[in-house]
Amino acid sequence: MKKILVVLCFLMILAACGDNGKAKESKGEENMKDVSIVLDWTPNTNHTGIYVAKEKGYFADQGLNVEIIMPGEVGSNQLVAAGKANFGVSYQEGVTEARVQDVPIVSIAAVIQHNTSGFASPKSKGIDSLKDFEDKTYGGYGAPVEKAILSSLMKKAGANFNKVDIVNMGNTDFFTAVKRDVDFAWIYYGWTGIEAELRGVDLNMLYVTDYSKKLDYYTPVLMTNEHMISENPETVSEFMAAVSKGYNFAIDYPEKSAEILINAVPEIDAELVKASQKWLSPKYQADADRWGVQELEVWDNYANWMYKNDLLDKKLNSKNAFTNKFLPNDEGDKS
Repeated sequence: MKKILVVLCFLMILAACGDNGKAKESKGEENMKDVSIVLDWTPNTNHTGIYVAKEKGYFADQGLNVEIIMPGEVGSNQLVAAGKANFGVSYQEGVTEARVQDVPIVSIAAVIQHNTSGFASPKSKGIDSLKDFEDKTYGGYGAPVEKAILSSLMKKAGANFNKVDIVNMGNTDFFTAVKRDVDFAWIYYGWTGIEAELRGVDLNMLYVTDYSKKLDYYTPVLMTNEHMISENPETVSEFMAAVSKGYNFAIDYPEKSAEILINAVPEIDAELVKASQKWLSPKYQADADRWGVQELEVWDNYANWMYKNDLLDKKLNSKNAFTNKFLPNDEGDKS
């Protein structure tokens, strides 16, 4: 029933928003297209390229007037699927789940080439290996994938997952939780790990990619819906030309791009942004031939892992879940 409601919601709202993203007549000398992108979380350095593209006029150069929308109770996947936003920030797992439920969103760029997440704990906890998770308390967020990853990795390491006590951290931040309630949690090093460095908190960090290549999935990604791709491909290409330029600027100029994000979001922790940006900028493209490119193997690997671990009702057709064809200087979709 939930699947049917999601799809019906998409179809009904999309019908009402069919002209979304098309050129809007302006009173000035140019016709600008009004488009929107919804974030997956509060602004952080995963989003820097978007803010750079807006501030430096890269979107305007493409004839786009881009509104950056904060996430609310309805997630970015649902808003983009329903046509309430033209573009969004998501992650491979979310797009995979949506595609399996016939929700037509498509990933159009990998923001970061490799998964930078892992299980973190203060060094004082003595958690140096997966085996050390036994008889410890894990602070989670209630997602089924958390238990699946913990269970599969611990089993592979010869550890007993049943000896882990799992509690829901809710809105408690990592540093409060590990002092008061839990021993370890799942974090992205580029933000929470860097914050730990600034706080002088020594962490043991067990990256999931060190234990399974199949967990080296894209997180986050930029996505749109099939309607935009079929009806407004030029708009998608224009958006990607601008946002790619934004992320390439962030790669080349971490300090300047950090300042742009700080100026755009004054309430953000400036010291954390600068340190995080310095760490993350080289990782946007990493070993790929250009920023944003995605590989079929990465999508297949993680989708097959999710299916094997009962996180998907059916197998994913990965070729329909992502595309590289809107990336600048692309010779076509090599997926």
